Amino acid sequence: MSTPKRYTITAALPYTNGPIHIGHLAGVYVPADIYVRYLRKRGKDVVFVCGSDEHGVPITIKAKKEGVTPQDVVDKYDGIIRKSFQDFGIAFDNYSRTSSEIHHQTASDFFQKLYDEDKFIEEVTQQLYDEEAQQFLADRFVVGTCPKCGFEESYGDQCEKCGTSHNATDLINPKSAITGATPILKETRHWFLPLDQYEPFLKEWILKEHKKDWKSNVYGQCKSWIDDGLRARAVTRDLDWGIPVPVEGGDGKVLYVWFDAPIGYISATKQWAEREGKDWEPYWKDEDTKLVHFIGKDNIVFHCIIFPVMLKAHGDYVLPDNVPANEFLNLEGNKLSTSKNWAVWLHEYLEDFPRKEDVLRYVLTANAPETKDNDFTWKDFQQRNNSELVAIFGNFINRVVVLTNKYYDGKVPSPSALTEIDEQTLTELKAYPTVIASSIEKYRFREAQAELMNVARLGNKYLADEEPWKTFKTDKERTETVMYVALQIASALATLSEPFLPFTSEKLKKMLNLGETNYSWEDISTEKVLLEKNHQIGKAELLFAKVEDQEIQKQLDKLEATKKANATEDAEVIPQKELIEFDDFTKLDLRVGTIIEAEKMPKTKKLLVLKVDTGIDKRTIVSGIAEHFKPEDIIGKKVSVVANLKPIKLRGTLSEGMILMTENADGKLVFVNPDENGVNSGTVIS
Repeated sequence: MSTPKRYTITAALPYTNGPIHIGHLAGVYVPADIYVRYLRKRGKDVVFVCGSDEHGVPITIKAKKEGVTPQDVVDKYDGIIRKSFQDFGIAFDNYSRTSSEIHHQTASDFFQKLYDEDKFIEEVTQQLYDEEAQQFLADRFVVGTCPKCGFEESYGDQCEKCGTSHNATDLINPKSAITGATPILKETRHWFLPLDQYEPFLKEWILKEHKKDWKSNVYGQCKSWIDDGLRARAVTRDLDWGIPVPVEGGDGKVLYVWFDAPIGYISATKQWAEREGKDWEPYWKDEDTKLVHFIGKDNIVFHCIIFPVMLKAHGDYVLPDNVPANEFLNLEGNKLSTSKNWAVWLHEYLEDFPRKEDVLRYVLTANAPETKDNDFTWKDFQQRNNSELVAIFGNFINRVVVLTNKYYDGKVPSPSALTEIDEQTLTELKAYPTVIASSIEKYRFREAQAELMNVARLGNKYLADEEPWKTFKTDKERTETVMYVALQIASALATLSEPFLPFTSEKLKKMLNLGETNYSWEDISTEKVLLEKNHQIGKAELLFAKVEDQEIQKQLDKLEATKKANATEDAEVIPQKELIEFDDFTKLDLRVGTIIEAEKMPKTKKLLVLKVDTGIDKRTIVSGIAEHFKPEDIIGKKVSVVANLKPIKLRGTLSEGMILMTENADGKLVFVNPDENGVNSGTVIS
């Protein structure tokens, strides 16, 4: 595409069944925001839209679990998500809702046009049906074994392990997520989008036109899908939550969420245009518009194959120019999970780390899962803040502003003739806008941010080499020139950092007293002076504060508590054994014993040889607990003993009883302890 007249940028609509976490931010919203802020700094005509996806099956499932209505769920989480984005500085032009009237109308009109033009196939098919719940099982109302990778907890629409999209009827051993019952097949009528009819279009458009400019993970997933052969995909569902199917025979049916949700980008643009007094159509229908979708890898198929087919079938819309999907971000070595609360939630982060919005943006970008899954750790978060933002960026700005106030009462000094090092430094500075821009326009945001930090490194090196705190005593003219050059670098950082660190940029602009001055990237690349001599700057403020060990430990403790809660919840409950008679139980002689000696059995990993005082004797018991306890740590321990168990030889040692053990929530062996308060060895447990 030649230089576009305008840009339409979309960010994946988050499901409103939970808050936003760092995986969403790293995968979609931070890179999208960087790109949009960059475009605006370059003076581009851009609209940036998103909104709550409120018709997904996970919402109805959550509503059932909580005993509330789906509307209650979406209202709650739309409020949390909307405020989190706003507080975090994600600069949407419009954040909409798919429950809005304008969206219902837009989606209904879209469906109606395709229906009127016979772009759908109407079929009676067999779908999974839960007889106990008396409803059809769409998408996440059913779980089973993925037919492709064998993952046993795949959803009916997509496998979260291998990313494959499929139909619920493709699952092996399906179970209802509502009742747990095995569903039956029952006939129902639906409308389908015949993706197979668009294979020639997709092969030309994706496999030829976008082979080189789309990310390899996006192109590869699309190619795999197309090579496997496309099938017609239902656009309606038997549900009572969603946008009603607006044609005859649509009673009791709604538009399938994957059909309805991407149309939310269009309705959000309409809503924005209506509010701003603009015309929405050029942003979706003019060939000089560049449409870019920011998504996670689990949405690649929907945005690169299904939605483009919908747009192509409609005929009035431009197709996406790029879909820069990221991979997944893990947390401390484990996959992020909303259901298991294994996440760093944005709204909680903003409470725990006030005024550190940019720190999270920086860390997520520095560790962005652009080409492979990456891992977020709190230690890395601390290290990047303290060793990079504080020690490099913040240190440079602090030195420049403090010295300018100390030597010149905060006024930009007048430079003398520039030396070769001065000229070289300013030449390097002028090159950075182009370098950073190139990386951003290739959707390499991690690389672009690294180049931004190199600007701060350039400033630090310049000051360290020229040492104005020394020359101030010996060569005041030279000091004025050095500080003048350093201030130009500081001013450039205020502009170049805005897409990545918007709160920091704003703070730095105030510190440099730039007022309404809004330097462009082109200004930095030219001979234009950014801070004129005698310009009055403000006082120094710390741009970044160190993150202390106790702050990190608090977050690690929170995750450890979550891990333990999940272990307890996930612990396998062993079925009850067959019933016994009371007389069988009375045959057991359970006594309190005290371990008086303990040693490792030679040439074994698991066995300890214990001497136990049972009150009636001192006997040897061999126990397989050596991997969990050191011999010296359990001497004197009171334990529960099966005293009348028939003796058995283990590795040549006669074992005359058994000690009762169990596992705790962490899967570790622990003793089944008797009450030690006054209980003596030999006491019978009854």
